[in-house]
This record gives sequence, C-alpha cells and structure tokens, in this order.
Amino acid sequence: MARARLNSGNGITDELPKTKINKTSLRNVKKLLRYLRPYRLKFILGLFFLFLSSISLLAFPALMGGMVDAAQGKQGLAFIPASIKVIGLIAFAILFFQSFVSFFRIRLFVEVAEKTLADIRRDTYFNLITLPMDFFANRRVGELNSRLSADLSQIQDTMTTTFAEMIRQSILLVGGVSFLFIVSVKLTLLNLSILPVIVIIAVFFGKFIRNLSRKAQDKLAESNTIVQETLQGISNVKAFVNEAYEANRYQNSLKAVVQLALRGASYRGLFASFILFCIFGAVVSVIWYGSSLIATGELSVGNLTTYIISSLFVAGSMGSFPELYANVQKAVGSTERVIELLEEKRENVSIIPEENEIKQRIKGDLAFHHVQFAYPSRSEITVLKDISFSAHAGEKIAIVGPSGTGKSTLASLILGFYQPQEGDILFDGKKAESYRLTDIRNQVAIVPQDVLLFGGSIRENIAYGKLEADAEEVIAAAKRANAHDFIMGFPEGYDTLVGERGVKLSGGQRQRIAIARALLKDPAILILDEATSSLDSESERLVQNALEELMKNRTSIIIAHRLSTIREANKIIVIEKGRVIECGTHSELIQRETGLYRYLSHLQQEKVNG
Repeated sequence: MARARLNSGNGITDELPKTKINKTSLRNVKKLLRYLRPYRLKFILGLFFLFLSSISLLAFPALMGGMVDAAQGKQGLAFIPASIKVIGLIAFAILFFQSFVSFFRIRLFVEVAEKTLADIRRDTYFNLITLPMDFFANRRVGELNSRLSADLSQIQDTMTTTFAEMIRQSILLVGGVSFLFIVSVKLTLLNLSILPVIVIIAVFFGKFIRNLSRKAQDKLAESNTIVQETLQGISNVKAFVNEAYEANRYQNSLKAVVQLALRGASYRGLFASFILFCIFGAVVSVIWYGSSLIATGELSVGNLTTYIISSLFVAGSMGSFPELYANVQKAVGSTERVIELLEEKRENVSIIPEENEIKQRIKGDLAFHHVQFAYPSRSEITVLKDISFSAHAGEKIAIVGPSGTGKSTLASLILGFYQPQEGDILFDGKKAESYRLTDIRNQVAIVPQDVLLFGGSIRENIAYGKLEADAEEVIAAAKRANAHDFIMGFPEGYDTLVGERGVKLSGGQRQRIAIARALLKDPAILILDEATSSLDSESERLVQNALEELMKNRTSIIIAHRLSTIREANKIIVIEKGRVIECGTHSELIQRETGLYRYLSHLQQEKVNG
C-alpha cells in the first residue's frame, strides 16, 4: 500500500511505492516504451543535445584551472591556452553553446513526454471505460483515479526530468573521473581509497534512517485516521459522550509519533554530522595532499583548482543517483499498474460512436430461461437460482420480494453488465449472445433509485440519453417527464448547472430528469429499479405520472418496493432467496392466503394505516 507522508502544506499525500527493478518490471517498461515510437526521432535528437550539453559542461573545470595558471604566467594543461582573455572568450562561447543546446534538449524532451503521456492517458482512460462492471465492483474509484493521475504523473516526471538527469549525471561522473585521472593520478587514487568506506556506511545508515522515517509516517497516518474516523462519526462520539476517550486516543497516537520523530532526528543528526565530516575531510585531504604536490612541483595551482572543481562535479553526480534511482523505481511501479490497467480484458464495445449504432433491432420480447448467477467476486454465493419468466413486447412485468433476493441483479443481467453462469437470457426469442452488447444497451434504459447526474447543465444531463438530440427534443422529453415546469423555475432554465457547482436538485427532480433522459433514448425495454421508493408522497405522484408516460408502448420491468405502484402490471413475479416462488397478476396473487405477495402487501398496508 502507498504510505502517507506529510507534504509541504498542511495535508497528507500518498507516496508512490517503489518497485524492485527486475526482468518482469523491465518487460512492462518496454511495453510502455512503444508509445515513444511516433516521436522517436525527436527523442533521439533530444538525447544528442543532452550529450552535447553534458560534455560541454566538463570543459569548465579545465578552463577555470587554466585561467588560474595563466594569471601566474604559467601553462596549465597542454590543451588549455595560456591567455586569460582567450580562456575567458572560450568559456563564454561554450556557455552560449550549452545554453543553446539545453533549450532544444528541454523543449524536445518535454514535447516527447507530453505527447507520449497524452497517448498513454487516452488509451488508459479509453480502456478503463470499456471494462466490465465486475472490474469496477472490485476496485475503488480513488485507486483508479490515482492510476490516471499520480501514476502517470510519476512516469511523466521520469521521462521529462529523471531520465535526462540520469544520463547527464552518468556523463558527468564518467567524464569527471576520467578527467581527475588526467589531472592527477595520485590525488584521484587518494579519493578512491576512502570513497568505498564512505559509500558503504552511508548506504547502510541511510537505509536504517529511512526505515525509521517510514515508521514515523505510518504512526502519523494512524493519528490522521483517528481524526478522520472521529469527525466522520462525530454524532456517535457526542451521543455516547466519548470526546474524552477520542482525545486521549489521539494524544497517545501523537506521543508515539513524537517519540519516533525524535529518535529519527537523533540518527539523522549523527548521519548528517558523519557526511559533513566526510565531505569536508575529503576536501581538506585533497587540498593538503595537493599542496604538498604543488610544493614538490608535481602539480600547479591551476591544476589543483581544476581537480577540486571536477571533484565537486563528480561528488554532485554521485550524490544525485540515489534519489534518481528511487524515482525510477517509483516510475517502474507506476508502469506496472498502468500496464495492468491497459491489459485488462475489455467488453465488446467501441469508443467510436459510429461503431456503436444499432445494427439489430429489438421489438421488446424478453425471457429468462433457467438462469443461475453468482457475482464473480463472490462466486460461492448464488444470487439467482433457476430463474425463469417471460415478458411480451409492451407488457409491464413487476419484480417484487424482500431485500437482498436478487431483484436488482436481474437488471444488471438484462443490461449485460454480467453474464449468467447457467441458463439463457432471450431478446425476441434469440439468445443475448447473438446480439452485440451495444445493440442491447442502446435499446434498454434504466431509471434507478439513486439517480446520478453529471456536473454539467440540465440540458446536457437529459441529452445524455441521445447525444445528437436538439433543444426541441430535450424540451419535449422534459415536458413528458413532468420536469419542464421546475426546470423553467430556475433563472437559467435548461442551462442551469447541477451538482457541486450548481443547484442541488431534490430526489423527485433528479428522478424526472432521469425519466426525461430515458424518454429521449426511446428504448424497447425499460427497467425501473425502485424508482419511487425514496420519494415523499407529492414527489412520488409527479414521478409516477412521468413513469406512466415513459412505460407507454414499451416492455417495462418494474422492480418495486412499494407494491401499490404495480397493481396494474400484466404480471407480477415474486422472488425469495434467489428463486421465483410466485407469478401472476395482482388479483391472483392477493387471493393466495399463504403467499408471500399477499403477506408483503398486507404488511405495507398496515404501515400506511398505522
């Protein structure tokens, strides 16, 4: 799991986990690198400019040292002129050249990275919205959103910055060490003799400190979880007078955070002192030994200056690699998660509108033949057991039964969100498999209990049922759904924004917009999934009138909680524990003294009268 870390502000952000780099992870990186192919020429040109920029940077230590020697009237390195003016002009020329190539290197890398990431984002999102419902049932929206934002942003940072910086630092490291040997073999051997000891100690000590930091982050995350839980359940905290208990729980958690932080600070202080001692000790050693070489005439002052500046380049390059490598590990982990998303099996639907147009019409006949179903994520629990019923075109079929008996699952099966493990679902006498999935969904509409409206305007939400609908069609659908009057009551009418940035609509208003949307779609089969169960009496009356208009001349599957709304249905199917136990009209079922429908009907009547 991603660990929480405190950012520079006041919030907690998620730190992307690092992944070990191995053959499997490199194969995933290779799969993602195919997105670079359309831009490979610009990428190669960017690498060339990066190489030139890095190589030109290596010339500055030699020029600075040569300038010091020239000031003393001496010749430094053989390939450096002995004139201060000439060296200065060469330095500015190289500086201008480096600025020139750096601009094009940055411009090309950013262009390649942005276009590549746009392609990956596009394909990831396109693949995401065409995945089956079972995929979304097993994953949180936040996790999927993270893959489209945090993971891809990490890959983007690596492509635009980390990758280029690793190449640059590698050139500076190799070139710098080579140049150190050219300047002074003895000084270089001195540095190399103490370097392994420093690196080994730093690696192990740094790993120990990182573990302490992770523990502190985990404890901080726990304390923030306490805050989140307490505020979410504040009514329970106050109802049970447990403010003191929660305050004590949070205080104890903070004490643990402080203890770990102080322990980590002590070790970090020791580590920082050790690193500073090593760095300045190395500098003192180089200058000390270099001064003795100057005294014996084996080294010039300018060469020592060149050596020190080159050493700083090498040290900077070495110091940057741990962080760069950590970023690469995060990018590799992000790549694995994105590839996993891209390789998920899609439904047989297309993101091209023309390919989703109806090819095979459905008149409205619907039948379930011995259907058995269990959700893939809970395969041990059979939700529907040997379900059989039929509906002729234009009929109203009501599905009733206690909660949790699989009524809404029937709607999911009709829409093709899931496939039954046994049995068949027939449209116009043909198996569902003989139709394209888009043909079925284009001709089946659902009005759910909890209507989701998108954050656009009311007009856009209604037109979602038929994207090419003009303004007159939208208004006509709204009028038939009893929604026109309340829509026109808003100052901006159909252009009123809904959701967080606009007006808040009541449950009845949202239902009527959903009904208008379904009317605009003009489906052959309509599913009403407890569409009025959460409404007050007045809203229910308005919505029920709109539903009657919607159900005209089309097959309607009414999943009902309030039995008073289904008395006129052509057939009522009673389901209990995943099985059909009764079937008939209202008048037939109400006469069965031991029937479940009669019992539920009387129970609801008593609640109304009570």
